[in-house]
Amino acid sequence: MSVEGQSTPGPQEFSSAAASGSGRPVRRAVVVGGNRIPFARTGGAYTKSSNQDMLTAALDGLIARFGLQDERIGEVAAGAVLKHSRDFNLTREAVLGSALSAETPAYDVQQACATGLETVLSLANKIKLGQIDSAIAGGVDSASDAPIAVSEGLRDVLLDLNRAKTLPQRLKVLSRLRPKDIAPDAPNTGEPRTGLSMGEHQALTTAQWNIPREAQDELAFNSHRNLAAAYDAGFFDDLLTPYRGLSRDSNLRADTTLEKLATLKPVFGKSLGAEATMTAGNSTPLTDGASTVLLASEEWADAHDLPKLAAVVDGEAAAVDFVHGKDGLLMAPAFAVPRLLARNGLTLADFDFFEIHEAFAGTVLSTLAAWEDEEFGR
Repeated sequence: MSVEGQSTPGPQEFSSAAASGSGRPVRRAVVVGGNRIPFARTGGAYTKSSNQDMLTAALDGLIARFGLQDERIGEVAAGAVLKHSRDFNLTREAVLGSALSAETPAYDVQQACATGLETVLSLANKIKLGQIDSAIAGGVDSASDAPIAVSEGLRDVLLDLNRAKTLPQRLKVLSRLRPKDIAPDAPNTGEPRTGLSMGEHQALTTAQWNIPREAQDELAFNSHRNLAAAYDAGFFDDLLTPYRGLSRDSNLRADTTLEKLATLKPVFGKSLGAEATMTAGNSTPLTDGASTVLLASEEWADAHDLPKLAAVVDGEAAAVDFVHGKDGLLMAPAFAVPRLLARNGLTLADFDFFEIHEAFAGTVLSTLAAWEDEEFGR
């Protein structure tokens, strides 16, 4: 996704009025501000918190920060990847449990690794077209409260049991149960098409791009150091709502050192035939959390006397063929960004700041290596 400052409108802002389909000119969609709860390690502070609990907390923090109590927002869109059946209308339920007006429409989005970004792009486009004036985008996930399903055998029995009319029919259905049917179907971190976890897939890519262990540890070390410095400087004071006793991310290791990181043993890629370099120190643990961002038209922001931090200019999605080994599972951004830049007549050199949000230091470094490789993507 591309986000530019107010002083540099992108080409989309100058599109013809006909593009909106209503005779109105395409407007700018601006970022007013955001709010999240601290991120917690799975099995930690948020173990008893549901997706709805966390999303509502992040939402209410945003509402309080910008004085939106009882406000009817144009739309709220959010979502999660790990969802229970009770989460079928997750975002709407979070809105109903928040301080927003109950007349605020809401809907769910689900896209692996990009749910939050997809909601931002979708809502920003609606603002640009004049369909809505304000919106809240968000995302949430709880690996602590991951859904645990029943086996197919038990499911079939329960469904048939519900349809049975008489006691003999019910007993006959129950007689089909086997001990193996009682075992729960726990979540699997492996990709359905390959059986490899995300970390194992990245280990392949890390080896392919010859990313050394030292570079991964250095990136992880700097990440922890920069995050700690940001907290100490008050950077997160207007971005974060304390929750369940946490006021900082529990993943943060402010006291880590390169020497400590170097002592950790690899956890991914140990059986892939290449030197294993990915450790618990340069890989992100499973985490629980929720984030939200307030978007608006310039007119709506001005009318509410709210800041306009940036304009959402454009976005690009990409997918890769990791199933057949053509590209690494997590390398889609390496393809999306060049396409995004080309469409807008820009290059990497036109930007002063990049944020690459990934679970593994090896992914960030592989992406950077791909962008620097003149042959990549040709």
